[in-house]
Amino acid sequence: MRRSTEAPRASVSKDSASNYRGTALCWYAAPHGVAASHRQREHTLGITFVQKSDLSRPRPDARRALVLAGGAISGGSFKLGGLAALNRYLTNTKVTDFDIYMGISAGAFLAAPIAAGIEPEELVEAVVGEPGKISRFKLFDFYHPNWREFLQRPAYLVRDAVAFAPAMWLRLARAVPRTLPAMRKRALDFMADPSFETAEAVVVPYLTEVAKHRSTKRYGYLPSGLFDNSKIEAYIRHNLERNGLPNSFRQLKLLRGKSLYIGATNIDTAQGVVFGHDEDNSVTISEAVQASTAIPGFFRPARVGPPGREQDYVDAAVRKTANISTAVHHGAELVICYNPFRPIVNYRHRLASGDRSSLSDLGMPVIINQAFRTLLHSRLRLGIEKLRIDESFRGDVILVEPTETDARFFAMNPVAFWERGAAAEHGFQSVKQSLAKHDHTLAKILAAYGIGVDVNAIGDTLRVPEEARRERAAASDEDRRAGKPRLRLVAGGRR
Repeated sequence: MRRSTEAPRASVSKDSASNYRGTALCWYAAPHGVAASHRQREHTLGITFVQKSDLSRPRPDARRALVLAGGAISGGSFKLGGLAALNRYLTNTKVTDFDIYMGISAGAFLAAPIAAGIEPEELVEAVVGEPGKISRFKLFDFYHPNWREFLQRPAYLVRDAVAFAPAMWLRLARAVPRTLPAMRKRALDFMADPSFETAEAVVVPYLTEVAKHRSTKRYGYLPSGLFDNSKIEAYIRHNLERNGLPNSFRQLKLLRGKSLYIGATNIDTAQGVVFGHDEDNSVTISEAVQASTAIPGFFRPARVGPPGREQDYVDAAVRKTANISTAVHHGAELVICYNPFRPIVNYRHRLASGDRSSLSDLGMPVIINQAFRTLLHSRLRLGIEKLRIDESFRGDVILVEPTETDARFFAMNPVAFWERGAAAEHGFQSVKQSLAKHDHTLAKILAAYGIGVDVNAIGDTLRVPEEARRERAAASDEDRRAGKPRLRLVAGGRR
């Protein structure tokens, strides 16, 4: 197919460029020599471009980065399907051939094996239920109960409760001689004038003494998470070892020449941490994945690090949504970022019928889902905007996301293990459609980096094992029997 060499243009008005309603793509195109203030932007489907390089000067040796954001189990599977489509789309390179890999949360779970050379299709087979080079990712690899804390912490509560009463009475006994004169006067005042104020004056000093002995743990008797993601660490470690692949950032760099970076959040300092061969390399790759995927409340914090110097980490998405800046900082000029979580735009005002259409009508889980996605997506958009106005960055960013009216993916529970097959299939179709729609622009940008593309090579379907389909069907039947409402939104003014 012959491709035009004409530079991409944004043929939209000033008003429509500033109005995000009704579309799903922001395109920031900056042809070489055009000032930032004159960059135009266009909103269309599923892909965002920050195009700042001079495409007339090819740079086949420029560093290329693949950045994978979070998404839990359904978002991770959605990304896998999309990565499989992208992998087929690229003709003379593969997603395993990039120079830099940055993973956040579920993205770290995928970035680690991909950086080591495992193809997305092989990961799809493992995650949705059919093992090959990679062993099957089982239900209890994800839903592994936090047994230790659920058994241990109540025992600590019983122990401290037994010790509390004697210690409290001892403290009160020691306080009586010191406070006796004042307490005698307060007691006489109460007998002379019984009231709330005089009673409070008698009781409060003793309650204060009791409070001084109150355990500093308080909520520390509760488990720090429902589940324990140490099985995720074991899964990554096992599969790297069984394929003869390094579980060390430095060894991976030496063996394959790939720079792998994984983000996490230190729960004690509230600071983001990046693990990598030239960043913090105090942990193994599998431990970094465990740290990055520790969803607060769902998983207990991951305690990893050298013996005696362990740190507690939670999900990297607490601090960063994708961390594109890390890839750019390490020299990436072409960045392909994949983010599965974005809020949905519900065009309720365009609905003519009286059917339920507002998100608020669908209950608290949907509202929390929308709010959470909005938080993550707004941070990512801020990062994209910073790159757009950063004059020191003269590369290109391709951000792949679901469309803003993708109600089907929005309705998938992020931690529903049984949704992984449907999410992978949907991710494949979503990215396939986006790549086809923007094939011309993508081909021009990627050609400048020596990458060829062929939209016809993607194919029609992604093979998903039958077992995953049966799990999904069983879960859907159960939801129908339970009478759960279906998500019914208005996309672009049509049902």
